[in-house]
Amino acid sequence: MFIERDVNAHKKVGVIEVVAGSMFSGKTEELIRRLKRAKIAKQRVEIYKPIIDVRYSETEVVSHDENSIRSTPVENSANILLYSNDVDVIGIDEAQFFDKGLIEVAAKLANMGIRVIVAGLDMDFKGVPFGPIPGLMAIADHVTKVHAICVRCGNIAQFSHRLSEKEQVVLLGEKDIYEPLCRSCYREANSKK
Repeated sequence: MFIERDVNAHKKVGVIEVVAGSMFSGKTEELIRRLKRAKIAKQRVEIYKPIIDVRYSETEVVSHDENSIRSTPVENSANILLYSNDVDVIGIDEAQFFDKGLIEVAAKLANMGIRVIVAGLDMDFKGVPFGPIPGLMAIADHVTKVHAICVRCGNIAQFSHRLSEKEQVVLLGEKDIYEPLCRSCYREANSKK
């Protein structure tokens, strides 16, 4: 029996993958892991991060465990489309710092057959959905929610508690400014403010 095959069956299909969670939950570590595996598979990979993220390096995405991968810092999400020629996989770190246009950019890239892997904070220090991450999670093909460990009680942590009194939403920092907390410890910490 002859089975007719769809000529489009082997067409390159793009996807959007989102890795989201609190500070210190391993989002960047997971992004780097996926991108390094894509490189091992001989795929053409490009990585982008917001130009404002200079905590560890201006030109690399660096995890808290000090794993790193070369990246291109960009000023806004539209620049990602301009720089993304002839690639199979695009990684985007600290996506919460990008403009909401990142949602449309990710969708366009995926529609072009590119695998888009996005990592970022799902909530800001006030527990409010952060930047384009909620919209990206809504259109994603795959969402991975990662968790830290609560530094106060040892339970699973999903909140990034700010230790300073500064109120601006974007405040770059590490363990000197943020700590991961579970829901109970986060509520307790914020009830004292």
